[in-house]
Amino acid sequence: MWDKSLDLLQVHCQGEIGKVIVAGAPDIPGATALDKMNYINEVDDSLRRFVTFEPRAHVAMSVNLLIEPTRPDADAGFIVLQADRAHPMSGSNCICVVTAVLESGRVPMIEPETVVHLDTPAGLVVARAKCHKGACVSVTLDNVPSFVELLDTPVETPRWGRIKADVAFGGVFYAIVDASEIGASIAPENARLLAEAGTEIKRLLAEQVQVSHPTLHGVDQIAYVMFRNIEREGVVRTCTTLEPGRVDRSPCGTGSSANLATLVARGRAKVGDRWTSRSTIGGEFLAEVAGLTEVGGRAAILPRITGRGWVYGREQLRLTSSDPFPEGFALTDTWGAGASRM
Repeated sequence: MWDKSLDLLQVHCQGEIGKVIVAGAPDIPGATALDKMNYINEVDDSLRRFVTFEPRAHVAMSVNLLIEPTRPDADAGFIVLQADRAHPMSGSNCICVVTAVLESGRVPMIEPETVVHLDTPAGLVVARAKCHKGACVSVTLDNVPSFVELLDTPVETPRWGRIKADVAFGGVFYAIVDASEIGASIAPENARLLAEAGTEIKRLLAEQVQVSHPTLHGVDQIAYVMFRNIEREGVVRTCTTLEPGRVDRSPCGTGSSANLATLVARGRAKVGDRWTSRSTIGGEFLAEVAGLTEVGGRAAILPRITGRGWVYGREQLRLTSSDPFPEGFALTDTWGAGASRM
């Protein structure tokens, strides 16, 4: 009856939806998770479009593709699929994946703590899940090494004049901009304003700032603009903006990692320090500097992120040959102006 069907678990992390494909997905060519991500981005993105666009999806969500681990030290692997492309890592999505594989039994749950090693395109991520009565009550991620690319780099904008941005890697590249640079506060009522500002700044950055990870081929663009407001020492409110025009509902794990790297570079944080990252809607992650290292000769930190995810349902996506929208669509009424370029 159906040409294709996919089984998904519906999961959110502090309000940010990160669904997990658990069955039915085609095998993605590639010897490593990074190769598979690059195949989706450079060769065939039909699966990504199928699961991230209308009528099967909506703007405020991601979908995680479970893959068999490509390295012997991993228990599971995943790739983050979003409306613009496949991404190498996401903290909130990683928490969703860990919660999904443990609570569904795909990886055996051990109480009170289960350690899950995850193969991601950004590298190995070690997750420690606190478990109680069959549920994950928190997940702590030892994220990939994070480092600063640029501090206070100038960005010329038509709307706000010259603004400053920190560029840092936390699993993907971020441009981190103090919210005061655009005269806005991070609050739910400003979500559309921040989303549009972030996507505009990202386009300008693509013209003015070049990035390239020293060891990860294909990781060569600023993925997100994250607005930041340090509320007091040890507490930061963040708003990560995503193409084609929305804000992350979670405090953003990879963004919190990138921001932590900037704080260490400025001498505002050191090994052992913990910062609370708050989202636009008030959800919280705990971000800790677990250690120091280097990446491609660059000073880097080992970030540790703690948060929680919730499985709230399951779904099956089906496609028949008569479906007029096999690759989906996005409209500017809800997706924002960036939808016209998707």
